[in-house]
Parts: sequence; C-alpha cells; structure tokens
Amino acid sequence: MEENLIPSQPDETVNFESRIDLKPLQESIQTIKQELNTVIVGQHKMIDQLLVAILSNGHVLLEGVPGVAKTITAKLLAKTLSIGFSRIQFTPDLMPSDILGTSVFDLKKSEFEFKKGPIFSNLILIDEINRAPAKTQAALFEVMEERQITMDGTTYTMSAPFLVIATQNPIEQEGTYRLPEAQLDRFLFKINIDYPKLEEEINILQKEHALLSENKLGNIKSLLTAEAIQQFQVLVKQVLVEPNLLEYIAKLVVNTRENGFLYLGASPRASIAILNSAKGFAALRGRDFVTPEDIKEAAIPVLQHRVIVTPEREMEGITSKEIIQQIIESIEIPR
Repeated sequence: MEENLIPSQPDETVNFESRIDLKPLQESIQTIKQELNTVIVGQHKMIDQLLVAILSNGHVLLEGVPGVAKTITAKLLAKTLSIGFSRIQFTPDLMPSDILGTSVFDLKKSEFEFKKGPIFSNLILIDEINRAPAKTQAALFEVMEERQITMDGTTYTMSAPFLVIATQNPIEQEGTYRLPEAQLDRFLFKINIDYPKLEEEINILQKEHALLSENKLGNIKSLLTAEAIQQFQVLVKQVLVEPNLLEYIAKLVVNTRENGFLYLGASPRASIAILNSAKGFAALRGRDFVTPEDIKEAAIPVLQHRVIVTPEREMEGITSKEIIQQIIESIEIPR
C-alpha cells in the first residue's frame, strides 16, 4: 500500500523549463536598456514598447510635444543596433522620389539607372511625418506593409530587419497634413510621450550639466546585429498563446466595432498586431507564453490610432485611449 503512495518518475512528469531559450534575448534587451538609460531619463514604458516593436517586426508612431526626446530616443536606439540607419526630415515640399529614389539616365551606358533613396536602410527615422503632403505620405504605403517598393515596373525588396519610427507633434496644426487611416493602420504602435515628472526633470538637468561639451551619443555602444534581431523575431513568433486568449483578443477588437462611442472600429490587422505584440511583451518578461496582462499592455498602443471617436464624444473630451480602457475593463479575463 505504501509503495502506491509514492509518485512514479517525478522528474519526468513535472517540467517547469521554457520550451524556447529566451535567455540570450533577455540579456541583450537588458543591455540595450542600460545603454539607453545612460542618456534617456525615465520613459521606461516607451522604451519597452519600442523594443517590443522591434521583436514583433512592427513600425512605431511616436507622438508628443517638442522636446520630450522623441527623436533622440530613436537615434539612440539605432546606435545600440549594428544595422543601417537613415533619417528623413519630412517637409511640405518633400516629393515621393526624395524618399524612395529615382531613375537617372546614365550617359555612358545610355540607359536609366535607379538611384535608391534614404528609405533603403534597416531603421528609418521619419521626423514630423505629418509635415509632408498626402502624396508623399502615400509613398510609404507599400514599403511599410510589404517591405518592398515598385519603381518603373521593378520590385526592390528591403533588407531585413526593416523598421520605421515616425514622430509627430499633436499640438501644432499649421502646415501639417493629418495622416489618413490607411497610413495609421500600418503602424504597430502609437506611443504617446508625456512630460517628465519633477524628479525626472531634475535628473535630466543634472545629466545635461555633467556632460558639459561631451557628445550625448558618443559613448553609446552597438550591441545587436541584424542577424541577432532576425533570430529573436523568429523566437518571439514561437511564444505560446492559448486558444482562450486568442478569443479574448478577438472580443476586444470586435467590441471596438460595436461600441457606440466609436465611429470607426479596428480591423483584423489590429487583432494580428495585438497577438504579435503580446508575444513580444511576454518574451520581454522572459516568458514563453502569453498572459492576459500581455494582451492588456498591447491593446492601447495597438488600438488607439486605429479607431475614431464619434464627433459627439470627441466634443466632450473623451479620447480613444479612455474608450479602449473601458472596453478592456468590460470584457471578462480568461482564467
């Protein structure tokens, strides 16, 4: 009788090890964070979201008033990665060919030769994306969605990884062109950057004073290669998601289409974006499985720019972020 009470082969029946090895990914991410924190004060949530976007192979729209470190953060992030970097300053007179490239006639060969534009890189910083007119913004549609451009009947594929980080100022409207919904939908995240708190503001001043004439970006090390980024992106795709969590994501997105406060709900592309970014958040936390908390963390940055608040609610000062938060709270969390 006593022998029957002893469980057989306990080491084989209980296994708490991860299915995939996320240790190299976690170590690399932690090192990148440490490098960024030598210059950037606070903004931990924004840095996490930017790193998740890289792991999820998605583009990011940074929105905030001037001077809250949107551009410097993107440049610092690029410096920590051993990949190509290109910055494009959007202006009202910018043409699509200034971004994509143009065909130039070669007199020696007596034929046209395509000269690649600044979009041909790995990490592209587009500063003040809403400064350029609609036709220039539309030039990004194909390259952001399909990682390729078509010029004169020839298709040119972007080198992997390919990530666009765009910035815009939400306050100033003069001389700007609102991004159309089709353009916004191509961004995985929209990240709103707030003013720093008092303690953070003091820390910023202390760091700036200590630098004196030293270059802020001079001591930042390159830590992650293009090959390593692609390997981590493959790992993140393998993160486990239970069927009840897939249903939870679907309920969140479908609820945006049925919500009376929203004029336009989110598309299936938003569902896929929540799924992929929730995997990214799980991997960032060292887990090989997604939890409801990962989905909640992904929902607002994924959805807030993909929905449109009804004019009546907008006049009342209600934001898309507040409505999405209400939707999250109204749906039962899977157990």
